[in-house]
Amino acid sequence: MSTNLTDIKSALQQDRFRSQMRAFADWKAELTQTIKDYQSWLETHQLGSPEIDLRIYDALQALNTDKLTIAFVAEFSRGKSELINAIFFADYGRRLLPSDAGRTTMCPTELLYDQEAGQSYIRLLPIETRLSDISLSDLKAETSYWTTLSFDVDSPEKMATTFQEVVKTKRVPYEEAERLGLTNEEFHDDADTKNNSAGAETNTSKPKEVEIPYWRHAIISFPHPLLKQGLVVLDTPGLNALGSEPELTLNMLPSAQAILFILSADAGVTRSDLEMWKNHIKAFRNKQQSGLVAVLNKIDILWDEMKEPATIEASIQEQSKSSARMLGIDKSNVFPVSAQKALLAKIRNNKELLERSKLPALESLLAVEILPAKQRVIWDNIVAGLDQTIDNSYNPIASQLDDLKSQIDELTTMSGKSDDVVKHLLTKAKAQKAAYYESVKNFQASRRKLAMQAKIMFNTIGMETIDEMIAKTRKEMAGSWTTAGLKNGMAVFFDSARDAMQIAGRHSDQTYKVVLSIYEKFEKEHGLHINKPHPFPIKKYSDELDQLYIKAEAYRNSTMTTVTEQSFVVKNFFVSLVSHTRNVFSNANAHAENWLKELINPLVKQIQEKRERIDQHMTTLTKLKESKESLKDKMQELETQRRALDEQAKSLQKIRESLQHCTPPEIAASKSIPAPKQAVH
Repeated sequence: MSTNLTDIKSALQQDRFRSQMRAFADWKAELTQTIKDYQSWLETHQLGSPEIDLRIYDALQALNTDKLTIAFVAEFSRGKSELINAIFFADYGRRLLPSDAGRTTMCPTELLYDQEAGQSYIRLLPIETRLSDISLSDLKAETSYWTTLSFDVDSPEKMATTFQEVVKTKRVPYEEAERLGLTNEEFHDDADTKNNSAGAETNTSKPKEVEIPYWRHAIISFPHPLLKQGLVVLDTPGLNALGSEPELTLNMLPSAQAILFILSADAGVTRSDLEMWKNHIKAFRNKQQSGLVAVLNKIDILWDEMKEPATIEASIQEQSKSSARMLGIDKSNVFPVSAQKALLAKIRNNKELLERSKLPALESLLAVEILPAKQRVIWDNIVAGLDQTIDNSYNPIASQLDDLKSQIDELTTMSGKSDDVVKHLLTKAKAQKAAYYESVKNFQASRRKLAMQAKIMFNTIGMETIDEMIAKTRKEMAGSWTTAGLKNGMAVFFDSARDAMQIAGRHSDQTYKVVLSIYEKFEKEHGLHINKPHPFPIKKYSDELDQLYIKAEAYRNSTMTTVTEQSFVVKNFFVSLVSHTRNVFSNANAHAENWLKELINPLVKQIQEKRERIDQHMTTLTKLKESKESLKDKMQELETQRRALDEQAKSLQKIRESLQHCTPPEIAASKSIPAPKQAVH
């Protein structure tokens, strides 16, 4: 990108995360424009296809809707909402999210910018939807289930008042809370519950009423600059919410680019903190723990004017070291901060207090590690493969240019030569045509073999297969309410799913080997410019299934699952884990279909074009044999074609270079591509 490195460093000193978010948004914009340029190039030269058009459309849609999610997780009273206010919303000059003493956020809350809505809103999902079999992700697509409130973005006071909805609670009969799976005592610390808990040894009666969250989930959309650039802030309330909403732990948190786990400097790592960390956060970060950060908040409690600064700092570092040891992470991943002092410092523009709050170090981490990691995710999931698609557009042009140059050189040698030379060239061309047509004939036989293997592959990972597994598992689990029965049902389901994926992987490997041999034959024997295709990434989907199985085991063995009514446990298992497994198969199936098309289509196109050029060359030589007078005209015609193709190649090469320019540095290095200057490092 063209951003000056010195300017970036200067901006980073003021607000590193904000400046890098802007650079990140610029990078996405440049990437989007490059893909649009390629789309226009295809339209101009009428070289598109339904598959390529769909791929480009999907990539542009994904870039437009892609979000950078940072999740904040903590038990109550750790200063989580204050930290969100300090990092993202200090420019409002006040606390935007409720962050008073005690419990604040009572339901998981997403702060984002909804580009399609065109207005600011807070959308609230009633707690009663927990009784539904519809997953939270599906409920998000159905606005009819939600209560929507608008607010005035020009009034921070009115915004803050509206945001108070996320702390709303209500009292309900114990039986209703039990049906909702919200009978854990941490949800309701009212007098009835406390008295009941205190007298548990002598009084086993249940409280008549308990206090529960009014809302199940909240989505807040407003045009804050960071949110408009694609940031999503996920605010999750307490261990109890994570346990009672498995989709948070199983799906939403693992997909976040960063999880900030907030502790309190005065308490350190408590038992509930440790349970949340082990059972709901660390276990579900898949195979990598990047983006997992512990924040030791409220270090201002340790500030003592009667102590030397060095003594205070040593105390803070010792608390950080102790927290890291208990969490089982490196001390460098524990960031001591004072969110309250940082917010105050930003509002008052007090640089000294901001430095003392230590918040800039945490913001720097988000800028230099989380954003580049997100860049790589976008490249791998959205852009990867487009470079080969562009090459597949470029290669036929290169092959045509080679053939045209060969034909022009051949015709040049014919000038002033005898008829015997023309006859010789014609005989040679006929032999080349016969050899090529024999290769095409063999290719057609190979395509039939590929079609058979593809059918087997689709049958193995098709939706009918997974739906049969789901139906069978549901029936078996419904008939077995023992812990062993539940465990066996989950294990059998995932074993079957993983077996099916492995079988599909073997067929994809066989298919790939056949195609690779075909590519090598046409490249070696007929001089076609062809990029080798990529194998089907079956490991990606196998790994996802393995992680889902691990999550299923952890979910089944969790404390919350043990104390929750078993029918609710089974329902949550299907709503979250099984539905997610079905999505894995659906994605694998769609990916396989596109892979098979992209595997062979570039070659099919080049084979057809090569055949047309061979036929055209035969016609040219036949005419020249009959009359040498057309030689000059034909050479001019071929030269005109060559110039036109050369212009196409040059314009496409600029697009290739632009895409290369957007390549994240680490990926460029792995491909031995000179990495362009990036604003996100």
